[in-house]
Amino acid sequence: MIMTRFFKLTLCLVLISGYCSAQQYPVFTQYFFNELVINPAYAGAHVKFSATAMYRNQWVNFPGAPRTFSFSSHVALMKNKIGVGLMVNHDEIGSYGNDNVYASYAYKIHFPKATLAMGLQAGFNFIGADYSKLNLQDPGDASFVPINDFKPNFGAGLYYNKKNWFVGFSVPFILNNRLDEQPFESAIAEVIERRYYMLRTGVILPLDRAGNVKLNPSILLRSQEGQPLSLDINNAFIFYDLLSVGLAWRSGDVIGDSFITFLDLKISEKIHFAYSYDWTQSDISRFSNGSHEFMLNFRSIFRGVHKNPECPSYYNYR
Repeated sequence: MIMTRFFKLTLCLVLISGYCSAQQYPVFTQYFFNELVINPAYAGAHVKFSATAMYRNQWVNFPGAPRTFSFSSHVALMKNKIGVGLMVNHDEIGSYGNDNVYASYAYKIHFPKATLAMGLQAGFNFIGADYSKLNLQDPGDASFVPINDFKPNFGAGLYYNKKNWFVGFSVPFILNNRLDEQPFESAIAEVIERRYYMLRTGVILPLDRAGNVKLNPSILLRSQEGQPLSLDINNAFIFYDLLSVGLAWRSGDVIGDSFITFLDLKISEKIHFAYSYDWTQSDISRFSNGSHEFMLNFRSIFRGVHKNPECPSYYNYR
């Protein structure tokens, strides 16, 4: 009975959480270093080949807490007329796993001092649950029948950018997929992967004449059908294009507001490392020390493909 109640509580957390397995794709804290995770139109924005690995350990010390592994890459082709990208993710919470693969395509319209990109993405979501590792009192309990659910989906976005300013709008997952009926409460079995919308903008402002110190404020407005509006306010200082440190505040999350600290460090001309920590303000903070997130980004020019392209610097938008 205790195990069954724990299972149902965990499942509810999975289905309502904005980061967990019922969602098609988790929203990372460090999307501001890798916009592709929220907008397919960002594909090829770096011009050169860009690959990013991310790991998120959420709600540290909380049994069965979410962990997310992500790899994404994108590049511009055809003299920067199009961009293509790929995302592969593994999201897990307790006995549940969510694997997804999405390919993205962006068509770019270039203006003298700006670029407008229109993007599409398509792929699939595979949700599964394996209870074989659990020590169940009643292995035959119908609540613990393995789950395997395959759902295709697609999304779209727009991305307009200048050197020091950008704005993007996206609907990353358009289909409102319904999870296949499972042998437990119908209220849970009726869960639908609701569509959500994202509006994001940011600017880079030099604070001295030489541009050695810059201010980088940005916001993300997230709206999901049936959920309260969520707002992220981010602000960072960039020093000599080598180091970025900042603070963010997130409101309207299903687990309450949170503060976020983050930094990004240039290790070499090709490699950047970033780290962020989420300070949860809700009651869950009594049981968890917060959430860690790590990112490693690699960028390189393929001379045979790109020749001598003009690539934006790491902290510029164009």
